[in-house]
Amino acid sequence: MTEAGAGSPPFRVVAFEVDDAASLDAHLAIRNEVTPDNPDSPDSVRWETETYPGQVHRFLAVDGSGTPVGTATAGRIWMHEASYERYWLGIWVLPAARRSGIGQALYEAVSHAGREHGKTGFQTELSEAHADGHAFLAHRGFVEVERTKLVRLELAGLRPPVPALPDGLVLTSLEARPDLVPSVHRVAVEAFPDIPTGDEPVAALSLEEFRARDVDRADVPPGAFALALDAATDEVAGYANLRFAPGSTTLAWHDMTAVRPAFRGRGLALALKQATIAWAVANGVEALETGNDEHNAPMRAVNARLGYRPIPDSVGLHGPLAGSGILRP
Repeated sequence: MTEAGAGSPPFRVVAFEVDDAASLDAHLAIRNEVTPDNPDSPDSVRWETETYPGQVHRFLAVDGSGTPVGTATAGRIWMHEASYERYWLGIWVLPAARRSGIGQALYEAVSHAGREHGKTGFQTELSEAHADGHAFLAHRGFVEVERTKLVRLELAGLRPPVPALPDGLVLTSLEARPDLVPSVHRVAVEAFPDIPTGDEPVAALSLEEFRARDVDRADVPPGAFALALDAATDEVAGYANLRFAPGSTTLAWHDMTAVRPAFRGRGLALALKQATIAWAVANGVEALETGNDEHNAPMRAVNARLGYRPIPDSVGLHGPLAGSGILRP
């Protein structure tokens, strides 16, 4: 048992696996209460565990009465190679249990896991709306490296847009053409390095990893995976797809919009995004959310043209492992 400090109740931090149903339920309940704007679900956690076995570490903080009061995860950043130097980080502590050492103990636990796997630091994202979380991270040396401008589109009463593709291109979906996944992957290989980020460029990775991460998931509906085909070659010129928010069938995120360099500047990204919006309206989705790096002016202009409205920014942060000698007042 770990003492939380003078006058505070004791607590302990324990690692858990996703087949421990009670611990998983507690983890999700705490996370979804603390950051309802960034939820998770049992299916999403199990998918991550199956897709990246041994590359995700989870911890639960339990108080002296046995009640879970905090949780943390660290692990593989999906958009980078497994050898990337940083782990993804998430720490969630219930408001009533904060400022008692629980967050620090969870931070030390995930840092130990990261160090054991050769990592040198953490990467995370947090809405600017969560002041306590930002203060906690800043005190431990985390610094902002990028800012994503998030936007939301309410679909109630919206007339489905009619995509207008450039000449020589035809619209289809992955549902209609599942054979085109390799061609979609080739688009990602060309387009992903050009996506503005405050960090190392994101990567499509191998076809196998791309399929597991971006295509063959229960929350990625193939009907909402819009493809623009070059009519002359039957190759994918660009794509856009939706992914349902964890545990939801009424809120979806624009997972990616990618266009090969040779087809840019002709309105293709706009048309592809219109196709996904039309699918969402027709399939009972109530709202769509998306975000782009603050420096990604072209895609932010597309979103504004489609009627998306700002919501709080998501702040990307880098920070050290615990015990690295950085602690700020």
